[in-house]
Amino acid sequence: MPHLLKKLELNGFKSFAAKTVLDFPAGITAIVGPNGSGKSNVIDAIRWLLGEREAKSLRGAKSEDLIFAGTEKRPRMGLGQASLYFENLHLMRPRSTSEEQEGGIWNSGLTEVTVSRQVSRDGNNQYFLNKSEVRLKDIIDFFAQARLGSKGLTVITQGNSDLFIRVSPRERREMIEEMLGLREYQIKKTDAERRLRNSEINLEKVNALIEEILPHLRSLKRQTGKWEKRGSLEEELKTLESGFFGSRLKELEKDLGKTDEELKSRAATQKELNQAMESAEKRLKDLENNQPGERQAIQEIKARTASLLEKRSMLQKDLGRLEAQIEITAQTAPQNIAVPHEKLLSLTKKIREELAKVMDQDESTLRRVVKNLLSEIEDVFVAVEKKVSVPNPKDHFADKLTKLQKELKDLESEMIALKNEEKRLESGQETFYEHFKKEMHASREAREKAEKWSADTRGLEINKERLTMRLEELHRQISQIGRHASEFKEYAGAIHHEAELSEMEHRMFRLRGELASIGEVDEAILKEASETEERYEFLGKESKDLMSAKDDLKKLIKDLNEKIKNDFHKALVHINEEFQKFFELMFDGGRAKLIVVKKEKRILPVEGEEGEAGEAQPEEEEEQEEGIEVNLSLPKKRINSLEMLSGGERSLVGIAAIFALISVSPPPFLVLDEIDAPLDERNARRFSEMLKEFSKETQFIVVTHNRATMEAANVLYGVTLDADGTSKVLSMKLEK
Repeated sequence: MPHLLKKLELNGFKSFAAKTVLDFPAGITAIVGPNGSGKSNVIDAIRWLLGEREAKSLRGAKSEDLIFAGTEKRPRMGLGQASLYFENLHLMRPRSTSEEQEGGIWNSGLTEVTVSRQVSRDGNNQYFLNKSEVRLKDIIDFFAQARLGSKGLTVITQGNSDLFIRVSPRERREMIEEMLGLREYQIKKTDAERRLRNSEINLEKVNALIEEILPHLRSLKRQTGKWEKRGSLEEELKTLESGFFGSRLKELEKDLGKTDEELKSRAATQKELNQAMESAEKRLKDLENNQPGERQAIQEIKARTASLLEKRSMLQKDLGRLEAQIEITAQTAPQNIAVPHEKLLSLTKKIREELAKVMDQDESTLRRVVKNLLSEIEDVFVAVEKKVSVPNPKDHFADKLTKLQKELKDLESEMIALKNEEKRLESGQETFYEHFKKEMHASREAREKAEKWSADTRGLEINKERLTMRLEELHRQISQIGRHASEFKEYAGAIHHEAELSEMEHRMFRLRGELASIGEVDEAILKEASETEERYEFLGKESKDLMSAKDDLKKLIKDLNEKIKNDFHKALVHINEEFQKFFELMFDGGRAKLIVVKKEKRILPVEGEEGEAGEAQPEEEEEQEEGIEVNLSLPKKRINSLEMLSGGERSLVGIAAIFALISVSPPPFLVLDEIDAPLDERNARRFSEMLKEFSKETQFIVVTHNRATMEAANVLYGVTLDADGTSKVLSMKLEK
C-alpha cells in the first residue's frame, strides 16, 4: 500500500519537550489518550507545518505559546521545532507535461522530502525544505501541489466535524478546490491577481510620472533643440575647417618647400655671379689705378703745347716787328730793292700763315715747311744784299734771323717730339679706353647679372617671408578655433581649387555666425535634459513592460480561471454523485447536492513574499465569484435551512461531503481530530468502515476515543502525561 507521510518529529513543541517521533505507516493511524495528555498537540504540529500562521488556530495566544513552557520538573525551552517526512512517491494526481516542466520538490527526483519549521521565543519563524531555509510561501506552494493545506479539509480539528456545513459558500468552494488539487492554481491566480493589481498601481504611478515630466522634457527639448542643431553645425564646421585648413596648410607647406629648394639651388649660382662681378670690378679698378700716369703725361704735353703756342705768338710778334723794320727799310732803300722787299713781305706773310698751321701738321710736313721758309728767306736776303748797299745787312737782320731760325728749329724739334709723344700717348690712351670700355662693359654686365640674380633671389626670399607669414597667420587662425595644425594632416589629401576654398571659407563664416547666434551650450541644462530624457525613456519602457505584464497576467488569470472552472465543474458532477450516495448511506435516504452560486467577489488580503498578509485591498470588485451552497432534504424531516440541523446531523452531512470528495480526488493523507465524537454507535461503525475503504488510497491520522475507529486503525499511538508534565507517546501495531 503506497503512502506519502512517513513520520512526524517533535522537539520542544508545546507539551512535547523531548524529541518525539511518530511513524505513520500506510492505512489508519489512531492517536488516543486522556483529555489534556497532548494528543491534539500532534494535530496542531501537523497543521503548523502545513503553513498555519495564526497562533489562535493552534490553540495559543501567540507564537511563543507553541514552545514548551516548562514544568516544575523541567525548564522551559527556547525553541520549538517540528518536522514532517514525506516519501516522494507518485501518490499525487497525474500531472500534465507542462506542470512537470514547472519543476518543484515533488518533481525533483528526491525519494524523501522533509519539511521543518521552528519558532523562537522572540516570535521568529523559520521554514526549511530538505534543511534549506525557505519562505512560508514556498511551504504553502509545496503543499498545494500535493493537494494539502492548513485551511481546508486536510486537517479537521476537534469540534469541527461539521466544518464543511458551517463555512461560507466561498470557503466551501476553496475546500473542494484544495481536495481537487486546484488550490495550486488558485494560489497562482491569487498571486497573478496581486501582481496584476500591483502592475496596474505601478502603471498608474509610472504614467503619472510620465505626464509630470513630459511638459518639462518638452521645454528642455526646445531649449536643447538649438544646441542639437549646434552639434550638427559644429560637425559641419569642423569638417569644413579640416578641409579648408588642411588644403591651405598643404598648399603653403608645398610652396615653402619648393621656394626653399629653389633658394638653395640659387645660392651657389649667386656665389659664382658675385665672384665674377668682383673679379670684373677688380680688373676695372686695376685699369683705373694705372690710368693716372698716362693722363698726367698727356696733361703735361697739352701744357707744353700751350706754352709753345704762346711762344709761337711771341714769334709772330717778333715777325711783326721784323716786318715793320723791313717795311721801314724798304721805304728808305733804293727802288731796286723794292721787289725783294715785296717778296720779303710776302714771305713773312707766308711764314705767319705756315706758323698758324704748324700745330696741325705732321712731322715730315713740318720739317718741309720750315726748310722751305728758311730757304726762301735766305734767297730774299741774298737778293737784297746784291741790289742795296747796306752796311752790314747781315749783322742787322742776320742775328735776328739766326735767332729766329734757331728758335724755329728748337720749336720744330720740340713740337715734333711733343707730337710724337702725344701720338704715342693718344694711341695708348685709345687702347686703354678700348680695354677699359670692354672691362667696364664686362663689369657692368657681371654686376647687372649678379644684381638681377640677387633681385630674383630676393623676390624668392620675399615670397618665402610672405608664405611664412601666411603660414603663421594660418596657424594663428587654427589656434583661435581651438585646434592644432597636426589635426589637419589626415585631411590634406587633396588641394582644393581656390574657388572651392573661397566657397568653404564663406560657408565657415556663415556657420560661425549661426553658432554665435545660437550661443554657448548650458551644460547644466543639457545634463538635465539628458537625464530627464533618460528618465522619460526608462519610464516609457517601464510603462510598456507593465502594460505587457498586465496583458500577460490577464491572460494567465483568464487561463487559470478557465482551468479551475472547467476542472471544478467537471469534478462537481462526480462529487454530487458521491455526495448523494454517502448522504443516503448516512441518513437512510434523502437528497443532497452541492449547488454553484454566484456572489459579488470579495478580495482577500494578498499574501506577501513571506506568505504574510499584505496590505488591505478594496473589499469588492465588479467580478462575480462562484461559491457552493449545500442543498439537501432529510428523509423524515423537513428543513428550510442548514441551521435547522442538529449537531449530529451536521456532522453526518460534513462527513458525507468529506468522503464524497475523497472518493473523487483522494488526498495523500487526512488528519481528523475527534470528528467521530458526535456520532452514535451505528454511524461510528459506518464511519470506521468508510475509513478502512478509503485508507487504500489515503493515509488517515485520527485522534479518537471511539472504539470502532480504534479497531479500524493499523497503528495505535497512546499519548499520556509523564511525571515531569511532558507528553509521552506509546505505540502499538494492531494485527489484522
